[in-house]
Amino acid sequence: MPGAAAFETGILYCDDNLNRMATLSSGSVDLIYLDPPFFSNRIYEVIWGDEAEVRSFADRWEGGIQVYISWMRDRAMEMRRLLRPGGALYLHCDPHASHYLKVMLDDVFGANCFRSEIVWKRTTAHNSAKRYGPVHDLILYYTSEPSGFTWNPVYQSYDEKYVASKYRHVDVHGRLYRLSDMTGAGIRQGDSGTEWRGYNPTSIGRHWAIPSYAAEKYFQKTGRNLEDLPFLARLDAMDEIGLVQWPRKPGGKPEMRRLLEDMPGVQLQDVWTDIDALNARARERLGYPTQKPESLLERIITASTNKGDVVLDPFCGCGTTVTVAHKMEREWVGIDISPTAVNIMDRRIKRIPGAASPKLIGLPSSVESLRKLKPFEFQNWVIQQFYGVNSKRKTNDMGIDGYTYLTHDPIQVKQSESVGRNVVDNFETAVKRDRSTSGWIVAFSFTRGAHEEVARARWEEKLDIKLVTVEQLLKPRSERRGPLWPEPATVTEIPLLTPRDPQDLPTAEELVANLRVASA
Repeated sequence: MPGAAAFETGILYCDDNLNRMATLSSGSVDLIYLDPPFFSNRIYEVIWGDEAEVRSFADRWEGGIQVYISWMRDRAMEMRRLLRPGGALYLHCDPHASHYLKVMLDDVFGANCFRSEIVWKRTTAHNSAKRYGPVHDLILYYTSEPSGFTWNPVYQSYDEKYVASKYRHVDVHGRLYRLSDMTGAGIRQGDSGTEWRGYNPTSIGRHWAIPSYAAEKYFQKTGRNLEDLPFLARLDAMDEIGLVQWPRKPGGKPEMRRLLEDMPGVQLQDVWTDIDALNARARERLGYPTQKPESLLERIITASTNKGDVVLDPFCGCGTTVTVAHKMEREWVGIDISPTAVNIMDRRIKRIPGAASPKLIGLPSSVESLRKLKPFEFQNWVIQQFYGVNSKRKTNDMGIDGYTYLTHDPIQVKQSESVGRNVVDNFETAVKRDRSTSGWIVAFSFTRGAHEEVARARWEEKLDIKLVTVEQLLKPRSERRGPLWPEPATVTEIPLLTPRDPQDLPTAEELVANLRVASA
């Protein structure tokens, strides 16, 4: 059936999107929206210190713009293969590389499949040194075929100036309306060219022409079709339901009333100024640096898909596309290289009332796969097992990597074996400095001395330090010993934001510095 997926949907893949897209069936996707990393000298997509994204970013940048465009071309080729005939692609970018990307997409899709360059005014005016203030992003819209593609018109409300100039009349119910012609150009034979109630349009070289609005309004009010009546009787019916306005002077031309409340608005243009970027206090904000508002994706999905169609986001980030697609009853697939992002998306979708749990593929699920993770990725994975939040700083964190859910107990993460007494001793100092009385250390294994130090601290200093192995964390929660990490009462209690505050994201300099230390 149209819109049915040729592969399983409702899946979040943790993978390089080029590798993953190669496994999906050709001609199976109705809409692809992608918000790839911008070529703008800013490590935007690096969220929560996720090292997979740091590595990926470094790989794309080495070699400059041509390497970046080549990297994007490989993925665009796969996306073109995945789209159904008449499917659509929306690529979100900024002016740093938009012209390069458009030339590349013209080559991959064909210039005749280019539909629009959408300008999204994402921010208010601000000063910028020696140039005009940059306030917009660009969205390049292509279809897989030059015709026959899905298109559902989207409308915006009329602006106040337009309403004031056009809808200058008020009816007895206080509703605004404007007047429009009931005639068309040229003389006609038959009823449409005859006199009606003292006025003959032939006298001015025209004929009676009933707008579709009149038929819609008549059906709305009566439940009957206007076209079933003889032609002149249709004009009488329009008058009976209040659609005709007669001139004050006898013999003048009657006109039709169009109510403002019945008008859909102005059809959406290619400059969008009515959707604001997310501010720091927005309820849907997760702390992801380039998170897009849900209303932006609602507009794109509405215009280019119908219910049941398949939506793919190969750079899923924090999951806005798949979240909106789910709410709008579309099938969806999300791909992101970041384990942190995939876990955040999983929790975000579970918050949708009635939503089934997404299927997660590619996340680390064994001790060996966790050993291979880079330090930030491993740290994030551990802290998410506690439904916790990361500490404010990724480097120089004074021995505390994160905090547990609700109780905010300090967590220290060690990606090593045989963690000994000295680590526990140093962590005790960090816990005291944090004015806490309990904390957690996670590692692959601990020495006997570490356990002895925990016992001493509990007895002598009243500090409750818990040692947890990675193997314990991999067990289902029902099989874990003791009252460890009970599930929150409801899914909505699970914090989505990994940093303690949206403004506490690590800087690019901190991330790169830590990457260099880890690599060394």
